[in-house]
Amino acid sequence: MSSSSSTSANHKFRSPRSGLVGAAIAAGSMLILSSCAVANSEPSTGTTSADLVRIVLPQEPPTLEPCEANLTSTGVVVRSNITEPLVERNPTTGDLDPLLATEWEATGDTEWTFTLRDDVTFSDGTPFNAEAAAFAIDRAVNSDLGCNVEGYVFGDNDLVVTAVDETTLTVSTVTPDPILPLRLSFVEIVPPSTDTAAKVREPVGTGPYKVKQWDAGTKLTLERNDDYWGDAPAYAEAEYQWRAEGTVRAAMITSGEADLAMGLGADDGAGDLGLDYPNNETVALRLTAEIAPLNDIRVRQAINYAIDKQGITDSLYQGAHIPAAQLVPEGIVGHNPDLKPWEFDVAKASALVAEAKADGVPVDEKITIVARNAQFPKVSEMSQILQEQLTQAGLNVELKMVDTSAHLQYQLRPFVTNEGPIALLIQHGNQAGDAAFSVEQYMTTTGAQSVYGTPEFDTRLTDASVLTGDDRESAYQDIFEYQNEEIVQFAFIAHQTGVIGKAAAVDYTPNSSSGDELRLAEITPVS
Repeated sequence: MSSSSSTSANHKFRSPRSGLVGAAIAAGSMLILSSCAVANSEPSTGTTSADLVRIVLPQEPPTLEPCEANLTSTGVVVRSNITEPLVERNPTTGDLDPLLATEWEATGDTEWTFTLRDDVTFSDGTPFNAEAAAFAIDRAVNSDLGCNVEGYVFGDNDLVVTAVDETTLTVSTVTPDPILPLRLSFVEIVPPSTDTAAKVREPVGTGPYKVKQWDAGTKLTLERNDDYWGDAPAYAEAEYQWRAEGTVRAAMITSGEADLAMGLGADDGAGDLGLDYPNNETVALRLTAEIAPLNDIRVRQAINYAIDKQGITDSLYQGAHIPAAQLVPEGIVGHNPDLKPWEFDVAKASALVAEAKADGVPVDEKITIVARNAQFPKVSEMSQILQEQLTQAGLNVELKMVDTSAHLQYQLRPFVTNEGPIALLIQHGNQAGDAAFSVEQYMTTTGAQSVYGTPEFDTRLTDASVLTGDDRESAYQDIFEYQNEEIVQFAFIAHQTGVIGKAAAVDYTPNSSSGDELRLAEITPVS
């Protein structure tokens, strides 16, 4: 899905809300949605209230803070439901569609100008205008809050944001950035009354829903925002519950207790109510390559050879996932189709470990695989397999399963530094469609989620970021090849295929963004 069409010089659109929903439903006729059944499972014929849609998640959102909305567990509730960005990426076409901004254009080498809607209020009645948009961008990108969206999307560079008048906003960058509008699609707009000293638990936004009640540990309910500027969504309320076990979530669909179940596995038992969709997620081990024995490239190479990627996808996911050779799947700008997954070769892995040991590398030092509970289906089983396979290569490997908040301490800067070498099991989704969003956070020496890099590699990444078109595509393809040959910060495992359970009483077509951004306005009752 190329983003080239979303960064052209000038965009003029009308509100896309009703059109997007229609397009998403129409696109469903072109998708082949396979059954993820256990044999002879029977779909429920139960119906749901036209006033309430019920969604079951793998875990409770740790927060609804909008500047953390690129985290899957937060964004699946917040993005384009409670809050909205200036523009949003169409997951089907890859284009940028207008939302709170109606037009945008590059008005200088480092400046973009946005024209904003003049008929929008936040759910608390506060007017939306350029001042509010500037505040929200400053809060998310230029503040000391440590927002995940800052590291994930913008890196170290601040933006200069100016409210020219009520409906005109300029955003300037330090260096030319041809995909700035795409980056801003990750910034959720909040009113100027939002706390700037601390992250908020329950946000105010301009979206079609607002928070009604959050019973911690039990359920979260959103209610329709009757003052919403766009088309009213079909359901008056949305209720989220969470269950860690995929089989339980699937059973809630087949028994009529839920309308949508997120994050299912292929064999969780949703039967004909399980819908496959490409979710742009890649699973990998991220290796702390500056701590022995992972500071020796031969050990990192050995880890790659030791992992039976095809065996994992076949045994745990019925072959639905694709063994991975790089951080982004097909369809992302910069994906290198010539890269092949590392071959599974335990003998070669063991030989590399032995060679490193003979040269004095302390290969007996404990390496800890850190994985997050309920991060994706079969995460515990995959983690145990990885531990066993790395052990077979001659490494000393321990497995540590943690919850979301603890996992973030390993995932994001400042990293845990007192536990020796870490192989962090990550699940990276590039929903923006451009490799920049992956490499800037995961591969630069100062990236928010990068634990290794080199000055030479930084230069390559910087040079690629200002390119456009075929030059940009080629540069990022070369970067992924260089990573595999010279850096080896990762042991890639699989590009995932998502499964959503959908009750017969609701109409919804999943797309590549559904796992991170479940747009409630696109869910309707079956007539």
